[in-house]
Amino acid sequence: MSEKKFKVYVTRLLPGPALDVLRETCDVEVYPNDEAIPYEELLEKVKNRDGIITLLTDKIDAQVIKAGASGNPPLKIIANYAVGYDNIDVACATEHSIYVSNTPGVLTNTTADIAWALMLAIARRIPEAERFTRAGKFKGWSPTLFLGGDVYGKTLGIVGVGRIGAAVALRSKGFNMRVLYHDVRPNPEIEREVNAQKVDMDTLLKESDFISIHVPLMPETRHLFGKRSFEMMKPTAYLINTSRGPVIDEEELAEALKNKVIAGAALDVFEYEPKIVPALLELENVIVVPHIASASVETRSKMAMMAVENVIAALNGKTPPTAVNRI
Repeated sequence: MSEKKFKVYVTRLLPGPALDVLRETCDVEVYPNDEAIPYEELLEKVKNRDGIITLLTDKIDAQVIKAGASGNPPLKIIANYAVGYDNIDVACATEHSIYVSNTPGVLTNTTADIAWALMLAIARRIPEAERFTRAGKFKGWSPTLFLGGDVYGKTLGIVGVGRIGAAVALRSKGFNMRVLYHDVRPNPEIEREVNAQKVDMDTLLKESDFISIHVPLMPETRHLFGKRSFEMMKPTAYLINTSRGPVIDEEELAEALKNKVIAGAALDVFEYEPKIVPALLELENVIVVPHIASASVETRSKMAMMAVENVIAALNGKTPPTAVNRI
């Protein structure tokens, strides 16, 4: 049996066969607990590794990167098990000749599906109705029981039309919706396929019945949605976020929902994840789910394989297929 050459650390157990593939050529150590690895432990584990597979919950800052770069062997790749990589200091990694990769594309449709699931669920008050029924409160059909809002024929506003935002827009075909979108660039595909209209942010806020957020977390998108945004929205409008939590000011969202400034919100991500602003949890007109947008067996397994393929490429002197930097 040939001696294993490379050393790789993985910050969480991943689904599917990907880690078995990695073990064919690498010594692989996996953080054993189903929670974020403590920062101090990560600092130790990154030393003397050829590669590391990380999650969005892992803070890969300059200190972690320098610890990896100074090891023997020095760190060669940080493969993030996610599309986003705002948890990684990419500039510092590049400075130390370390690749950073992500897992784009593979989770587009799965995330678009859950955005729609959340949209339908919040509009039709499904979680509320389900809790009511489980509690034994259902005594028979009533004309006024859990009245919600229609989705068919309404106006859908999409903020950010990259892969996922565009996939959400395309799914609106079956609901005969008017589609507005806001992005720095036009998207001819959704304009052609669903007659989408590119508008400024204020117009989107004022005219949309549903707003689905699909932007990366950057300084200019942090708290993109706050008090001013909510006051511009229709009182019958719903907000759906499957992008990044800090795009929304949760304290101000809680106030808007409590005071019926908007009708409801459905969130898969949170500003202080995994913590959630307590005021949100007290409200019935908000759905909160634990960052499960990509959580299908097929998608999460493909993400793991993509991360592993990036690691294997880098450790063999090749550019990772989905590298986000160049070294």
